[in-house]
Parts: sequence; structure tokens; C-alpha cells
Amino acid sequence: MSVTLKLPLCTSCGKPIPPFERAVKFRCPNCGESIIWRCMKCRKQGNPYVCPKCGFVGP
Repeated sequence: MSVTLKLPLCTSCGKPIPPFERAVKFRCPNCGESIIWRCMKCRKQGNPYVCPKCGFVGP
């Protein structure tokens, strides 16, 4: 029996976020509908993200 694990993708860089990485997950501060994932590297560098639902750009 094979189990496939789908990892969340960083909204900023698009890379998969492995389990136990110090990433964050939060709702879009503008629309509150989309879930934004940010990896540790993008958080540290302050890379911008864009909400896929409303287009809000955050730090």
C-alpha cells in the first residue's frame, strides 16, 4: 500500500514545505479566504507573496 503525501507550497517561492520546517500558514489579511504558506527562507528574507484569490501583495 502506497501513501502519497502532498506537501504545501510556499506562496512566495513555490517550493514544497517539508514537515517540521519552521514555516507559517495564515489566511490572507485582505480577503481572509486564501491560505498563505511561507517557508522559513522567504520569511527571513522578507520575500513578497501574492494572494491567489484577491491579488493582495504582502511582505
